[in-house]
Amino acid sequence: MNRIFSGMQPTRQLHLGNYLGALKNWVRLQDQFEAIFCVVDLHALTIDHDPETLRNNIRAVTAAYVAAGIDPEKNILFNQSAVPGHAELNWIFACHTPLGWLNRMTQFKEKAGKHRENAVLGLYAYPVLMAADILLYKATHVPVGEDQKQHLELARDIGGAFNRYYKRDDFFPLPEPQILGEATRVMSLRDGTKKMSKSDESDYSRINLTDDADTIALKIRKAKTDPEPLPETVEELEKRPEADNLVTIYAALADSSRSAVLAEHAGSQFSGFKSALADLAVAKLGPIAAEMKRLMDERTELDRILQRGAERAGAIAEKTMGEVKDIVGLLRY
Repeated sequence: MNRIFSGMQPTRQLHLGNYLGALKNWVRLQDQFEAIFCVVDLHALTIDHDPETLRNNIRAVTAAYVAAGIDPEKNILFNQSAVPGHAELNWIFACHTPLGWLNRMTQFKEKAGKHRENAVLGLYAYPVLMAADILLYKATHVPVGEDQKQHLELARDIGGAFNRYYKRDDFFPLPEPQILGEATRVMSLRDGTKKMSKSDESDYSRINLTDDADTIALKIRKAKTDPEPLPETVEELEKRPEADNLVTIYAALADSSRSAVLAEHAGSQFSGFKSALADLAVAKLGPIAAEMKRLMDERTELDRILQRGAERAGAIAEKTMGEVKDIVGLLRY
């Protein structure tokens, strides 16, 4: 069976965009692939953080995975730092990655902004660690959003470069991206041209997975729209970013398509459509929030899941690293 690997950073609260763009798809993929899901806590060290908050966020992201429907018995679910192979393979890959490849990574330029000289090495080399995360488990497929597609292409380049350098063309598979569903890029509820983000100052820009029913409904009512009724075609919808965002969210939550949503709601005013969207969002997200709360109140269960997942992931990683060390010429005992 083909193997998928994917993960999320434990930075701030997960939100609707994380659910629709990733988690919801992972739940479906776990029945089609051997699946490894990771809480990528080493990546979270690239930004300012409080240690106790980070520990809490690692458990919260784990709770979100399970609450959304990821089965930790059927799949491997663990936190990245618990398996040393991620850091080991990262260094070996760093020694085979030209700086020119990293200089082309657009996300570093966006995140570092005008303060590039003060950006940490970890942020710059983030894509190399991401390549190590994926290839440590010889994943064949990676579900990613559009914003991570360039990083996955680099992972393929790094794996290919390693294979060619050591004349082992079949050692690391070159993982294929999987970009799935209507909501591959969920936008802010306050600005339909900006991606929904954990770091947005306005909490009304996003629906957090921990929000209760009243908060979800309030945020949808306050979501930015335009004065026109919903159009009849997707072509017309795409000219109106806020309208397009809300219809896209509805379609993704309903396992439908934008065209099907418009067929049902074309001509409706946003007051009515928002009410229908709020009811749907509460029905889909409410149980996730409740289960997350239960799991966060039972942290021993989360720690057991992570420990067991790390043991299972570590067994795969140890085998890969043994082979890698033999290939590159390192001694092991």
